[in-house]
Amino acid sequence: TYVRNFTDVDDKINARAAETGQSIREITDGTIGLYLSDMDAVGAMHPTHMPRATEYIQSMVDMSADLIEKGFAYEAEGHVLFAVESYDDYGKFSGRSIDDMIAGSRVEVAPYKRNPMDFVLWKPSDADTPGWDSPWGKGRPGWHIECSAMANELLGESFDIHGGGNDLMFPHHENEIAQSKCVGHDFANIWMHNEMLQVEGKKMSKSLGNFFTVRDLLDQGVPGEVIRFVMLSTHYRKPMDWTAEKASHAKSELYKWRENLTGVAPSEPCKDVVSALKSDLNTPKAISQLQVLFLRWMQARSVGENFDKTEEESEAVFLASAQLLGLLHSDMGDWFNVEFDVWEYVDKFNALRDEAMDAKDFTKLDALKAALTNAGAVVKMSKSGVEISQGPDFDPVKLAGIL
Repeated sequence: TYVRNFTDVDDKINARAAETGQSIREITDGTIGLYLSDMDAVGAMHPTHMPRATEYIQSMVDMSADLIEKGFAYEAEGHVLFAVESYDDYGKFSGRSIDDMIAGSRVEVAPYKRNPMDFVLWKPSDADTPGWDSPWGKGRPGWHIECSAMANELLGESFDIHGGGNDLMFPHHENEIAQSKCVGHDFANIWMHNEMLQVEGKKMSKSLGNFFTVRDLLDQGVPGEVIRFVMLSTHYRKPMDWTAEKASHAKSELYKWRENLTGVAPSEPCKDVVSALKSDLNTPKAISQLQVLFLRWMQARSVGENFDKTEEESEAVFLASAQLLGLLHSDMGDWFNVEFDVWEYVDKFNALRDEAMDAKDFTKLDALKAALTNAGAVVKMSKSGVEISQGPDFDPVKLAGIL
């Protein structure tokens, strides 16, 4: 059971709704639709549940009330705040003391707080801000309580893995743990935090002008399968550096793999690939094992007709292993299956070569070869004729009007 929630109670969303006249649901429906479309493009499976915070408000109210009753939270001026000093292990997860957290963080200093680090479980809403009824008046939940409440509703008081970026360890995950533990929930057994994304060795940021989305890459013609390959090439706990060189390498590798597939059905994935994934989701090692499998398969195939009888050297095992990583699935291969009537170009090439040989003028032939090469086609000439095929970066649009 995999749960991935959407935060649709947010001051920025509220501000946009007020500015545009759209409802929160209309705004979030659009954003969620775009997000899911991008995730489909990179082969990310949909979760079992995709809850929205607005659908679980009562659970958040109930959890906040429970924390007050148990002495871990208090109400002040329409707010409900978690008292961090009431939970002895607060800061243990992120390795910080409360004093360090106050000194190193931008905390909201408010007169109704007993401690500057106390965080909001519920806050009041005015007439122009979306809100829900509660024992403390009309209001809306704080960010942290949303996740704890939804996790409890859909996964229970204890669950296996909680994921997220390492920038969320404090305060978000620290606060989730505190409020969940204090209502008696074991919460997550294992935490997996991913590192941040870089671009050409620099942190991605709008100020540096190197900020882009998955949709931006797709619109630039980068296949979703290539994006996936590049992402999986770095361990999730290491900074992932997106570079044009890595994207080009990934596309070439995937093209080579797809070019050699013969339609054999996948069997069982290689144990070495599975072992790599079992070892803290080591996707780079799994990909390196895939490359070894591919070489074995190619070497075995070149030997002769019995090439697929050795399990580790078979196309079926290679394909199953790649598909375990979400690669080489048929619905991810549109970028590879570009329509290209190669024989039209072979015939044209041969006709121009005959003309050139007679006239001793190779201008037109060279122009056609240059056009094909510029479009990403591979042209191999020999005494017996010419071979033309698609390359990894083949773009038929660039050949418009050539014939």
